[in-house]
Amino acid sequence: MKAGTPDLATLGHRIRHFRGERGLTLDQLGEAIGLAGSQLSLIENGKREPKLSTLDALAVALGVELGDLLAREAPSPRAALELELARAQSSALYASLGLPPVKPGRGISDETLEAIVGLHRELQRRASEAIATPEEARRANTDLRERMRARANYLPDIEDLAEQQVRASGHRTGALTHREVSVMAERLGFRLIYVDDLPDSTRSITDLANGRIYLPPASIPGGHGLRSMALQAMAHRLLGHTPPASYDEFLQQRLEINYFAAACLMPQEASVAFLSQAKKEKRLAIEDFRDAFGVTHEAAALRFSNLATSHLDMTLHFLRVAGDGALLKGYENDGLPLPTDVTGSIEGQWVCKKWSARTAFDHTNRTTENYQYTDTPTGTYWCATQTGRTDAAEFSITVGVPFNQAKWFRGRETTVRAVSTCPDDSCCRRAPAGLSERWSGRAWPSARLHAHVLSPLPSGTFPGVDDAEVYAFLEAHADQ
Repeated sequence: MKAGTPDLATLGHRIRHFRGERGLTLDQLGEAIGLAGSQLSLIENGKREPKLSTLDALAVALGVELGDLLAREAPSPRAALELELARAQSSALYASLGLPPVKPGRGISDETLEAIVGLHRELQRRASEAIATPEEARRANTDLRERMRARANYLPDIEDLAEQQVRASGHRTGALTHREVSVMAERLGFRLIYVDDLPDSTRSITDLANGRIYLPPASIPGGHGLRSMALQAMAHRLLGHTPPASYDEFLQQRLEINYFAAACLMPQEASVAFLSQAKKEKRLAIEDFRDAFGVTHEAAALRFSNLATSHLDMTLHFLRVAGDGALLKGYENDGLPLPTDVTGSIEGQWVCKKWSARTAFDHTNRTTENYQYTDTPTGTYWCATQTGRTDAAEFSITVGVPFNQAKWFRGRETTVRAVSTCPDDSCCRRAPAGLSERWSGRAWPSARLHAHVLSPLPSGTFPGVDDAEVYAFLEAHADQ
């Protein structure tokens, strides 16, 4: 049908509606327009598209304007329910249930029909909430990492947006202050409110109705966490985000708000100037970058990965590794062979025990970065690694570059060197022959099951967020 006309099902319902109002049978109306009643029945049931001449004849016979006949709205509440039911029963979701379709004949009351349609709506809502299987989530995360790799981990549109917002707040030099973050929120029509009863499933909550952003009352020393959370909440509005329709979209939005927050806390112009000068003087260090802008070591390392290729003309890799050696987060465009599973996912894979991301845990002095050169199957890399700890576990943050780019960094003079042949099992995963011969078949360790292995992915419009708790929280604070 032409653009602007209703779908065949709606058109059929409108013809039947006007025919009923005129008290005409199918045969009577068909005779008036020169069609058999059986042919007209096919049109009314949405199974045949009428010619324009037929539509003109129907409008005349029914005494209505052609525009009324072709309106896109259902002619009555009952017809609207029947149309919605027809669409629901034709969906792949309903077909997967293997159930027969329900025909909304005259014997089905409006109340019954409304109940059936309501069940379909709930079925669709629950299906939409189950956003992804673990396999789909890993695939989505891998696809996102590859897309960012193709863009050198750099998003110029968000860089420009962040620069505009930071300048408008009055910020000029140094670390972005809490007050300047508050000014940014006020310019968007929001007030930052710190509360101690945020639902456990949330980091912040934005009250769109009352212009409030609720944040926890305390954060890590230095306040980087609170500033970052506030900026992330604002980013959703500035970037025009809508509720994510897929896990891929959820991950993309999360990446974008984190990127915006980092670009505000470490503005591009000031960051590039700082890093370029440090490169010129051959004293690049994530530690110095971190301290200059009052952020965490991880935030500085990630921000460096945004800017290094596009503005410093160097490739690099970034790793966050858990104390047990599992890769939690990673990025590379310098050829470092990150461990992957069969799907290409890196998260949860063990990194080589020879890499500085693992050997750093053995150092007693953890207040400064540890430097190391590592020979790998794809070349030699220089790395700087800093360890840290959360309430739950320890971790390491690594930034590394190919050998020929180490000359720009402080710590390049280190004599620490290792050889890694991973993914060859003989590198660090296979026990020496003597130990293997002695203990093979004589050991039965009790494995520690990682909690995430059997955990379902968080469901909900915003994965992992308890909507009921959020709404109860907003209701409790609405009149304050």
